Amino acid sequence: MIDEDTRYEAVRSRDARFDGEFFFAVETTGIYCRPSCPAVTPKRRNVRFYATAAAAQSSGFRACRRCRPDAVPGSAAWNVRADVVGRAMRLIGDGVVDREGVGGLAVRLGYSARQVQRQLTAEVGAGPVALARAQRAHTARVLLQTTDLPITEIAFAAGFASVRQFNDTIRAVYASTPSELRAAAPRTGSAARRAATPGAGIPLRLAYRGPYQTAAVFDLLAGEAIPGIEDISGVRGHRTYRRTLRLPYGTGIVAVEESRGSGAGAGTSTGAGAGTSTGAGTATGTGTGSRTGTGSGSGSVGTAKTSKGTGAGAGGGASNGPGTGTGSGSGSVGTARTSKGTGAGGGASNGTGVAKGRPGPTHAAHPGGWLDARLHLTDLRDLTTAVQRLRRLLDLDADPYAVDERLGADERLAPLVVARPGLRSPGAADPDELAVRALVGEAEAERLVRRYGKVLDAPCGPLTHVFPEAAVLAEAEPDGTLGALTAALADGTLRLDAGADRDDAEAELCALPGMDPRAAAVIRTRALGDPDVAPPGEDVPDAWRPWRSYAVQHLRVARELEGEGEGEGEGGPRE
Repeated sequence: MIDEDTRYEAVRSRDARFDGEFFFAVETTGIYCRPSCPAVTPKRRNVRFYATAAAAQSSGFRACRRCRPDAVPGSAAWNVRADVVGRAMRLIGDGVVDREGVGGLAVRLGYSARQVQRQLTAEVGAGPVALARAQRAHTARVLLQTTDLPITEIAFAAGFASVRQFNDTIRAVYASTPSELRAAAPRTGSAARRAATPGAGIPLRLAYRGPYQTAAVFDLLAGEAIPGIEDISGVRGHRTYRRTLRLPYGTGIVAVEESRGSGAGAGTSTGAGAGTSTGAGTATGTGTGSRTGTGSGSGSVGTAKTSKGTGAGAGGGASNGPGTGTGSGSGSVGTARTSKGTGAGGGASNGTGVAKGRPGPTHAAHPGGWLDARLHLTDLRDLTTAVQRLRRLLDLDADPYAVDERLGADERLAPLVVARPGLRSPGAADPDELAVRALVGEAEAERLVRRYGKVLDAPCGPLTHVFPEAAVLAEAEPDGTLGALTAALADGTLRLDAGADRDDAEAELCALPGMDPRAAAVIRTRALGDPDVAPPGEDVPDAWRPWRSYAVQHLRVARELEGEGEGEGEGGPRE
C-alpha cells in the first residue's frame, strides 16, 4: 500500500503509471479523476483518495469528462491476490453480479452475502452492487459513444434492470443524460458513426500501464493458434490476432491489433552519466532513510514508490526524499513513479542519499498505451465479460514496474529484463479450453475442434468454430485423463473461473488420474492467472517470488530467441 502523500505526488506530476491503481476526488468540484488528469492540480486539503471508481461514485463524486477515469487499466492487485477480495473483484469484472446477483457471487466464493459485502467495503470502499454498477456505467458509455444502438437497447445490454435505473446511473456518474453523453463522443460525421455500428463490431481501446512487449505476446499466440478458432495475420509488428469466444449469452469474435497506441505522458527521465544526485546529499555518501529503489538494465526496470521531494530521476533505482538509489544498468532503469524532472545514468537520487550506476543510453519513461480491438457479439450483454476475458488473455492489468523491479535485481534475469521490459505472462480467454489444450497438445486440440466444436452461425473467414464445451467432450470421449478432466469441469468439481481458489483448483487437478504436473502448472499459470508459478523441474528460485510466472516467461522467450539466432546464420535473430 502507498501512502496518501505518495499518491498526491503522483497526482501533482500527472503520473499515468498510477492510473487504475487509485483514483482521487476533489471536494470543491465534486468530480473524481485518474492520477494523470491534465486539469490543474487541486490543493492537497481538497483531495480524497479511493481504491476504486465505485468507491468515489458511492461518496457522491461524478466522473471527470476530461480524463475519463473509467477508461484505465484495472488494478493489478485484483489479478494477483488470491484472497476472497481479489477473487470477488475478478468475478465482478466477469459480470457474475449482473447475471447471478450478490447471492450468486457469495455462493461462488463460499461466503455469505453479508461477509462478502463487509470485506469488499472494508478493502475497496464499495460493495458488490456498487462495483457492478460502476462497471455497467462504463459499458454503457462505450456503447453510447461507439455504436448507433438505440438507447433502450444499450440500457439492457449494459446490464441495467430498467431504463430508469440506467438513466439515473448515467446522470449520477457522468453528470449527463445518455443522449448528452452520446452527443459528446469524439467522432466526426456520419461515416464514423456508421463505421461503429454493431454489424461492424464494437471498437475498443484496451489500455495498459507501462511498457508492453506486444511482439512477444503475439509470437506466443501465433505459435499456439488452433485453426478454426484462432487466426493471426499480417507481418510481424503489424499483426492482427482473431479468435472466437464462448460467452454467457452467446458467442463472439474478437480482433486485436499488434501495433500499439501511445499513452499520454507523465514526465520523462533523460540524460547520461554514471549517476547523479540532486537535493541534499552527494553521489558518494551512505544515505540513510526508509525508502530504497533498486534495479538493473534499461527500459523502466524497477520502481521506487516514494513521496518526498520532487523529480524522478532515472537509473537502476530512484529515491525521492531520504533513501538510496542504486543500479547497474542504463537509461530509465527503475523509473520512480513520481516522474517529474530529470535524472541520468544507472542510478539517481533526489534528497538525502546515494546514487550509483554506470552510464548508458537513455530511454523515456513509458506511462502506457493501448491495443486497438474490435468485438463482434451475438448478444451485447456479453460486452463486459468479453472485454475482461480479453484483458486476462493479454495480461493488460499487470504492473510491469513491480515485476521488473524484483526480477531486474537478479543477476541472472537482469539482462533479460533489460532486453524486454514489461514482458507479460499471458492468461486465457476461456480457462476450460486452456486446460484441455494444455493437457492434450495442439494437434489433438485441433482434432477436437474439428470433430466436436460448435460451428458458428456466421463463420468469419478462417474462424469457423467455438472450442467444444467440457460437457460435450466428457460425453464424447469419457476415457483417460481427458475424460476425467472434462467431467470434473462439467460437473463443477473443478472450477477454473475468475473467482476460483487457486490452491483448491490445483489440488483437484493433481488428483485427476494421469494428470501431468507440468500441464497442471501451465493451467495454474494461464487459466487461473497465477503470477507466481514454478514449473516442476525448472530452476526457479524463491528469490523471484511473487513473480515467478513472469521469470519463466522471460526464460522461455530468451530460449526461443537463442534458437532462432543459431538457426538463421548470418541473418541473425529477428530481434
